[in-house]
This record gives sequence, structure tokens and C-alpha cells, in this order.
Amino acid sequence: MNKPLRRIAIFCGLLVLTLLVRDNWIQYVKADTLKDDKHNRRVTIARYATPRGDIIVGGNPITGSVETKSNGLNDLKYKRTYKDGPMWAPVTGFTSQAFGATQLESIEDGILTGSDDRLFFRNTLDMITGKPKQGGNVVTTLNTAAQKAAFNGLKKVGGKGAAVALDPSTGKILALTSYPSYDPSSFAGNSDKDAKAWKDLQKTSDPNDPMLNRALRETYPPGSTFKVVTAAAALENGLYKSADQPTDSPLPWTLPNTRTELKNEGNIPCKNATMREALRVSCNTVFGKMGYDLGKDKMLAEAKKFGFNAEQFTPVRANASVFPEKMDKPQTALSSIGQFETAATPLQMAMVASAVANDGKLMKPYMIDKLQSPNVDTLEQTQPQELSRPLSSQNAQILQSMMETVVKDGTGRNAQINNVTVGGKTGTAQHGVDNSEKPYAWFLSYAKLADGSSPVAVAVVVEDNNANRDDISGGGLAAPIAKNVMEAVINSRQ
Repeated sequence: MNKPLRRIAIFCGLLVLTLLVRDNWIQYVKADTLKDDKHNRRVTIARYATPRGDIIVGGNPITGSVETKSNGLNDLKYKRTYKDGPMWAPVTGFTSQAFGATQLESIEDGILTGSDDRLFFRNTLDMITGKPKQGGNVVTTLNTAAQKAAFNGLKKVGGKGAAVALDPSTGKILALTSYPSYDPSSFAGNSDKDAKAWKDLQKTSDPNDPMLNRALRETYPPGSTFKVVTAAAALENGLYKSADQPTDSPLPWTLPNTRTELKNEGNIPCKNATMREALRVSCNTVFGKMGYDLGKDKMLAEAKKFGFNAEQFTPVRANASVFPEKMDKPQTALSSIGQFETAATPLQMAMVASAVANDGKLMKPYMIDKLQSPNVDTLEQTQPQELSRPLSSQNAQILQSMMETVVKDGTGRNAQINNVTVGGKTGTAQHGVDNSEKPYAWFLSYAKLADGSSPVAVAVVVEDNNANRDDISGGGLAAPIAKNVMEAVINSRQ
């Protein structure tokens, strides 16, 4: 071969080699990036080419799929449908041809669409036999009756609010509701009607922000419900060793380094009250001084053991609840009664009640029980996981007795259930400059059966225009909802 031909051959060889390198780069190195590119419509078309798998509650699907009626203008064949969409939206999230997906619909999109790597052999077999690709199922831990009780209770009260119920022994989420809510079916497609429904649900159009998941993504001042955490800190650090030991609590009590008296609501018996009595009538002075006596470091450490200052993943992300890390002495006292910058999600306060009910052991909250293949084989099973130990078993039982007194003889009477032991704590959290904003009515609780087991712990928060600072609002508005949720769980076990 002469020299010019050899140069041409080498050059052509280099071109071919370059094409091969480029082809392999695109197919293997850039594959995931190209697959996830928002401009790659082929991926979107494939995603909606077949019906999605379902999200399951109590053995029944709460989702479905239907063919899109688009007169040929939409190349996306199937869209999502939802049963009782507003009730389940805080659990499922949504999937929309136009607006993407959130929460379980997004996190488990691979299983639901059938594109997860764990379904590779199943998909290969279906391709050989000519079957269309099928999606798997997401089986949740939710309890239908508890979810209905929570949602209907919030709806009846009106306004805004949320409720979370947990199984204390496992961490299973039994109910997770937010009100007002939305129907994910209303914008699941890609039509002008879907676009209008989406626009109407945005906060700019609806100030009530129905698409906000208040159970996981909103932090509220917890008010007097936080006194349960302060009581736990006092017991764990040996400040007090008994529910019936008098506390060192003068009345009036002035916030340290100030001339400001910390007020109680009404003429309640708070002077040197026992922890049991102070929790029953909700003494600010007792628990404020208790937090001050413990100091910010011990209070912060106990709050963190309950889950404060850390995001939770259920697997849907929940905002981190907040116990301030930088406080002076009066701020420590106020934070210890759920004021100052203390803020909590309803999930967080359900975790507090759950840990107390479970003899001091806090289990990691989760809402996916298992993932299934299209033929309902189990691909992945969630195992309960201990998150922390905020209290010893002995101290947890002391705190249980205190919370049970609140329901038996205190502000939580509306949560009483026949033949069931109920522990609880009310709270009304005012906020804003000079308490100008709508107050929050809180109730956290647990139920204990005759055999000593505790099947459910609940936290409920309601925004209440008429709430007062005497905890009656928490007991009057939120406690009945918690009672109905607990009864629903107990009845479903029978």
C-alpha cells in the first residue's frame, strides 16, 4: 500500500474508532442523563404507554389508570385515577402527564411503571411472550378506617389542619391526613381542563394552599404538647424521679434575667405542683422553670432523641421539627413550653406520643409495607427499625401515668374511650405579633388495651379562629378527632 492510501486508511480508521467511542459514550455513560432529560419525550411516552401499578391500602387499590381521551392530540395513552383522591393525596402524592409526580408516585415510579431494575427478568419474559409491560404495586401500612376518621374529623371542624397516627411498636403510619386537600385526578392528564385545575390549586389562586402536605411539610408551634418532652427530660436527667414528687416551682415565677413573669392561664394550682398535676392542668410556670433548671443542652439533647432537628423520611420527606440550638435562659424556659422558636410537624408530635406509649423506644415511621411485582411477588419488605431511646422503660411508664391522668381527670377528657386506657396532652399554641395569628389547637395521645399493648398513637393539629390559651380548644377540637382515629384502629383489630 502506498503512502497516500495508508494515510487515508488510518484516517478512516480513526473516524470509525471515534464513532464507536462516541456511540458507547452515549449508550452507557450518558444513558441515565439522556433518559432523565426533560426534553426526551420518548421516555415520557413510554411512561404513560401502559397502565401504572397500584398503591394499595388494606388490600384494595386506591389508584387506577384510564385511557386518555384526547382526540389524537395527546400521545400519552394512559393517565392516573384516584379513589377518594382528596383523602389519600397526602399519602399518594400525584402523577400527572403535564406536571410530573410527587411523594409515593414519584419515589416508587420505577416499580409503578415497571421500569425498575428488579423487574428486568419479568419484563424480558413478557417481551418474549408478547405481553405488554406491567407495573408493580406499592403496598402501604395505612389503615382505611383510621384515615377516614382523621380526614372526616378535620373536614367537619373546617379550617386547616392535619393528623398522623402511628403504630408505636413498629413505626407503621396508620393515618396521614391534611386538610384542605385536593383531588390528584383533576390534573392527571394534559388538557386545558387539567391545566386550569392545577392553576386553581396553587397557593396564588387558593390562599388555603390545599396542595401543602401539612402532616409532613408544615411546622407549627406545639404549645403545651411539648411539655411531654420537657417532662421526659426532667425524668431522664434525674431532676425529678416521680410523677407525684412536688416540683421546685414558685408562683409567681419571673423569667431569669428579666422582670417578666411567666403567666399561667387562669387560677390553676401550679405552686410547687407535682409533675402529674402540672401536666393535668398545664402549668407554664412549672415546665418553664423545669426547662430552665435543666438548661438548654439537656433540653436540646432530649428533643433530638425524640427526632427534633432532623428530617424524617417515610420514605416521603418530612420537614425537620425545630428545637432551638441557640437560646439564652429565658428563651430556654419559653422553648420548654413549646413557645419561642420551637416548631413541630404533626408527624413529629405523633412520634413523641408513640415513644412514650412504646415504653421509651421510638421506632422509625414508615408508610410502605412492601413492594410487589406485577404477579404480586414481594420484591422488598420493610422491616421495623428502632430510631432512638428517648426514655428508659421506667420513666416512660411514669410519663404514661401522667398523660393518662390528663385524659381521665384533666383537659383531655374528650379523648376517653370505654374499656381503653388513653393517655394524652392538649395544647393551644398562639403565635404572631401579640398573638395576632390564628391559634393552633393540638392534641397528642395513645391508646392502651387491656393486655398492655398500645396499637396506636395520634397527633392532631387544627387551626382554630376561636381557640383560647387555656387548652380547652385542644381538648375541644383536636381530642375528639384523635379519639375517633384511635377507635378506628382498635375496632379494625377485632
